[in-house]
Amino acid sequence: MSKVMSEKNVQKIVILGAESSGKSQLAEALARHYQTVWVPEYLREFVEAKQRVPLEEEQLHIALTQLERERVLLPGANNWLFCDTSPMMIALYSRYYFKQIPAKLEDLELLHDYDFTIVTAPDIPWIADGLQRESPAVRQQIHAQLVETLDERDIPFLLVEGGLDERLRQVIFTLDFLS
Repeated sequence: MSKVMSEKNVQKIVILGAESSGKSQLAEALARHYQTVWVPEYLREFVEAKQRVPLEEEQLHIALTQLERERVLLPGANNWLFCDTSPMMIALYSRYYFKQIPAKLEDLELLHDYDFTIVTAPDIPWIADGLQRESPAVRQQIHAQLVETLDERDIPFLLVEGGLDERLRQVIFTLDFLS
């Protein structure tokens, strides 16, 4: 693991994945297991509050808010901060839906300053979630783009598969081994 840590030696772990792939459940379960905090996905809150999906010009705001919430929650973390998504996912979806991203979002996406990256496989049942989730086909496309992007950028990641308990075991084993 890299050493992108705070003064308290908190390691930031990002959980990436396409829609309806279990990121939030995994982040919450890991935080519970390690008795720490996690950063929920701001996009979910945005969609619920606005009752619509974000517009192209709102993507940067969403990414910045996500990062700000990481910064705010970091001091309260106990060794680990589990982050449900990152600017990389926001940029991937922006490219998918809008065919482009603002330069500032691209800069944020390229930072990727996490100590470890987890990717949730799209192998659990897809569940419609109102406005935020489109289809199992889109989920597969985004997953493929995510893995390709991580590989192109030489960002190591752990692909977790199976149900929540199995994913939890995979991550706990890996984090305990690496720490």
